Amino acid sequence: MFLHSQSTTVVTQAYDYPEWHKGRENYALWYIEIKHPALVDYLNQLRQKFSNFLFHPNTRQFHITIYICGFLTDLSPQFDDDFQFKQLQQHLQDLKKSNLQPFKLKTGKINSFSSALFVDIHDDQNSLSNIKKILSYSTQEIAPTQYCPHITLGLYKAEFPSQQILEEIEMTQQQQFEITIDQLHFGFYKANDLQGKLFDLEYYSLNSNTKKVSLEQNPCCN
Repeated sequence: MFLHSQSTTVVTQAYDYPEWHKGRENYALWYIEIKHPALVDYLNQLRQKFSNFLFHPNTRQFHITIYICGFLTDLSPQFDDDFQFKQLQQHLQDLKKSNLQPFKLKTGKINSFSSALFVDIHDDQNSLSNIKKILSYSTQEIAPTQYCPHITLGLYKAEFPSQQILEEIEMTQQQQFEITIDQLHFGFYKANDLQGKLFDLEYYSLNSNTKKVSLEQNPCCN
């Protein structure tokens, strides 16, 4: 839900959320890692500018979420948001068959959900929607139905009047970047580490062979 002028932000609680993770550790997704140096500098500047509003610590890398898979497991699924490694292998096969090409994305304006501040992403060629469609051939995404590509700057640490956030955004000098995307990443974050880092497991090079990180070197499902 987007932030509206007559509302307040949603607080991120420093809480373990056991009703969500049910003792599971690693929440997996496909995403694009933001590596463009000038864009990363800009995003860090924005995160610092809005730091009084945002939850700390925040060590998660800047990224664009493409497809939320669920909790990684090498066992038979117990819950409807479990995601098996054999499903990942099917994703990789489907991506390889698709012969995807590198594509471009543009950053847009600073915007806000009720719970998080972010930078809009413009996908003029609908490349992200196409990738989501390919990944959905074999699995159902664990996510809201309406997709809004973005780069999260942070979650809100308190209940702030939305007008205060919107005015701060209005006063902020903004930049726009165009970036070329030639890799898709698959990884996970620790469910009990709020805004903790993303751990890469695999990446897929567009119009190239899949580059794999050995799962044995990433004991994510112990």
